[in-house]
Amino acid sequence: MKVGVLTGGGDCPGLNAVIRSVVRKGVQEYGFDFVGVRDGWLGLLQGAVMPLDVPAVRGILPRGGTILGSSRTNPLKHEDGLQRVRDTLAAHDVDALVVIGGEDTLGVATELSGQGVPLVGVPKTIDNDVSGTDYTFGFNTAVGIATEAIDRLHTTAESHMRTLVVEVMGRHSGWIALHAGVAGGANVILVPERPFDIDQVCEQVKSRFKINYAPIVVAAEGAVPQEGQMFLKDQSLDEFGHVRLSGIGEWLAREISERTGKDARTTVLGHVQRGGTPSSFDRWLATRFGLHAIDAVKDGDFGVMVALQGTRIVRHPLADATATTKLVDPSLYDEFEVFFG
Repeated sequence: MKVGVLTGGGDCPGLNAVIRSVVRKGVQEYGFDFVGVRDGWLGLLQGAVMPLDVPAVRGILPRGGTILGSSRTNPLKHEDGLQRVRDTLAAHDVDALVVIGGEDTLGVATELSGQGVPLVGVPKTIDNDVSGTDYTFGFNTAVGIATEAIDRLHTTAESHMRTLVVEVMGRHSGWIALHAGVAGGANVILVPERPFDIDQVCEQVKSRFKINYAPIVVAAEGAVPQEGQMFLKDQSLDEFGHVRLSGIGEWLAREISERTGKDARTTVLGHVQRGGTPSSFDRWLATRFGLHAIDAVKDGDFGVMVALQGTRIVRHPLADATATTKLVDPSLYDEFEVFFG
């Protein structure tokens, strides 16, 4: 059997660990051959594949990013996209695909699976918003990076007695903001799932200054004020219809400064959260995902996604996983409100 491996969407710490795991077990235990698809779904549209064997994956475990390249290409938005995908698979004698990606990449995988393309999904995203799995790899690394940044910002905030607003990633879900905000001792945490009251935020900030303490506000990029709208870099859309978010941090700093009379500054962590070497947990989880994904291919169990549930890796229907986005449970957010303000 020949298996293609594809990484789509934004890069993410742990992608290379999955690739390594899939290839090592597939070759050594099952005698499979492998090809890597270049630049996500774009490679299947353009016929761009590369040889993938055990020597090719040596030494890539601690490396960030993906040796295969990635893109936000949606083949279903291109003329004859499905047929071009089929043609590439046929031209290279690929019998099955391992598709590593987040909600958009796996959404395409779900559609292609429904059209008879044999594939198995592996969930990745630093946002941790894929349903059906307790955690996605990349999330732990992103939270660690954001937490370290918050720790460092506490000292400069205290030195100047100003509010520091930290904008982290999270388009529709606030998992990074909540985890890093709690771990970093933030005084206000704003997530997309719960529109915020700017007056309340400013009161929480002022209460900190009253005890001679410099507040830290952590906001997911998709956080919105009550009766407000998302803040956009521009109006351009990618092939999955997403706009470029960012701007909530600057708006918050401006409002806080004007309403409290205290200086406020913004730090946007941006892509630094998804770059660099993966954490030990993400290497571990990505490796397990890869091992179980190639097992599913061997079993001919297509149209599923490997997932972490408790401590077990299970197979979860792709259609169920991509039907909804995993959001922060309101009760979980409420647990930490005692630390706000």
